[in-house]
Amino acid sequence: MVEKRRRLSRDDWIAAALAAVAEGGVRAVAIESLAARLGATKGSAYWHFANRDELVRAALEHWENSETDAVIALISAEPDPAVGLRTLLETALSHPQENLAVLLSGSNDPLVEPVLTRVTNRRIDYLAELFTRLGFSREAARHRAAMAYSTYLGTGQLWQTARGALPADANAWDSYVTAISQILIEPGTY
Repeated sequence: MVEKRRRLSRDDWIAAALAAVAEGGVRAVAIESLAARLGATKGSAYWHFANRDELVRAALEHWENSETDAVIALISAEPDPAVGLRTLLETALSHPQENLAVLLSGSNDPLVEPVLTRVTNRRIDYLAELFTRLGFSREAARHRAAMAYSTYLGTGQLWQTARGALPADANAWDSYVTAISQILIEPGTY
């Protein structure tokens, strides 16, 4: 009996493209290799996307929506900016490997660069807004926002290249993340 293939959706292709980015950067997004990975034909991809660039754009849009827009919406629902900021920092720092692939892999790609610029600016602006709501001056809020985002990027880079530099067990990791949150959020620590 011949097994019938499931019809792949646009979202299946986007998920495969994001997985490829996580593994090998934006250059790893190739219709032929994704088709092989998904057990599909290239025609399936072209049913949903005119070409590779359109697939990459769709994947980046999905990444931006799920990793920035949805997170900001979730944190914005918290009325206490200290709780929201602590939650944001702890969540972002606890899973850097899961959401930094695009940020760390394709800043020179002409399809990726404008998205990275927009996402980075939006995230830093949102962090600065939270710090301002905590009572920091605009300048101090902007500095703390840049430090928080730099910490996020740096932790992700260490996760990819030098995991031994980061705490290895769960308790030490929790302590590390708590210390970062306290340093950034507590008045008088900077």
